Amino acid sequence: MNYKWLFLILFTLTHLYTMILNLVQYRSASNPTPANVADVYDNETYQKWRAYHGEKSRLTILRTVVSWALTMALLACNFHAAAASIFPQGVFMQMLGVVLAQTLVETLVFLGFSWVDTMVIEQKYGFNKTTVKTFVIDQIRGFIIEMVLSVLLLSLLAWLHTAMGDWVILLFAGAVFLLTLGISFLYGPVFSRLGNKFVPLEDGELKDKLMALLEKHGYQVKAIEVMDASRRTTKLNAYFTGFGKLKSIVLFDNLINAMSTDEIVAVFAHELGHGLHKDVLKQQIMNLGNLLLMAVAVWLTVREPAMHEAFGFAAVNYGFAFVLLGGLLGLIQPLTGMAMNAYSRHAEYRADAQAVKEGYGEALIGGLKQLAKENFSNLAPSRALVVLEYSHPPLSERIAAIEKK
Repeated sequence: MNYKWLFLILFTLTHLYTMILNLVQYRSASNPTPANVADVYDNETYQKWRAYHGEKSRLTILRTVVSWALTMALLACNFHAAAASIFPQGVFMQMLGVVLAQTLVETLVFLGFSWVDTMVIEQKYGFNKTTVKTFVIDQIRGFIIEMVLSVLLLSLLAWLHTAMGDWVILLFAGAVFLLTLGISFLYGPVFSRLGNKFVPLEDGELKDKLMALLEKHGYQVKAIEVMDASRRTTKLNAYFTGFGKLKSIVLFDNLINAMSTDEIVAVFAHELGHGLHKDVLKQQIMNLGNLLLMAVAVWLTVREPAMHEAFGFAAVNYGFAFVLLGGLLGLIQPLTGMAMNAYSRHAEYRADAQAVKEGYGEALIGGLKQLAKENFSNLAPSRALVVLEYSHPPLSERIAAIEKK
């Protein structure tokens, strides 16, 4: 079997699927706006949104084309094997050579896209607050974090496969599951604090209502903090963090300035719904099934030396196995992603219903509209895009469901 041609075709199909989604996203800007969300944007803001949406979509389409061309060029000329040959022999050093070369090339090639997205488009439409210094620091930090996590993960894979052989399927899936679970729990207390400042929420009505809402359902509030997100963006967000019933609440400073007290509490009543129905845990369990499929794909890429020899290697390279994994996952992820997104949309409706039950239905509608407005959301995405990609229902459908409750 000619593995080089096989993977060139697989990567082409993966990028083609992404390109089709990008084009559907781009064309959805011309869809008519549903009546129940027509007041989110005034005419001037709507025209601004269409222009913003168009520029972001065109940049994404161009990025997909460049990504495909780069992938084809690197694979066709055996770039990864040439990069590995610079490093000393040995499983770890050969793996490190491929990971470093791949990450460095991707960072440098796509740095321009990140710059245009953040410092040009986001700046043009008034969302960006990131300075050049902060942008550079973020890029360097992101590169270091990606390298560290990739090397740790692939070192674990190499060790497991060398020691246990084909048992690597279950062991690797379990290890990755624990790693992703750990990262998700550590995001709030650790990763989100890299480069951001947090201050306690001032005493007052908002703090009292948030604490009362969570304590009513048995949650202990460790802290309510405000993050200086306005240093980077004008967009709104908030999240829970913490283990079990012990929770911390993090609010973007933008959110506090843009929403009323009841709207913010309504957003957290929605998040409370996720907690009460253990949606995060259920999604992690679903993710474990997805990881098992990924582990099978990993197993296929590390047990067949001919796959690696087709691209210039003398033996299996665990770093290059990670590159090949992208081609195999391109066939799996659209299907598993649709299933997980379908559950996620169901969970969002149920969490909205919890906010209604707490007496914040009208406030939630106002809060969701404000979130959509400030985040420049698409109010009328194409149905195919929702089914394939959206983890949240479109705003108009959420509002209709809330009003029905």
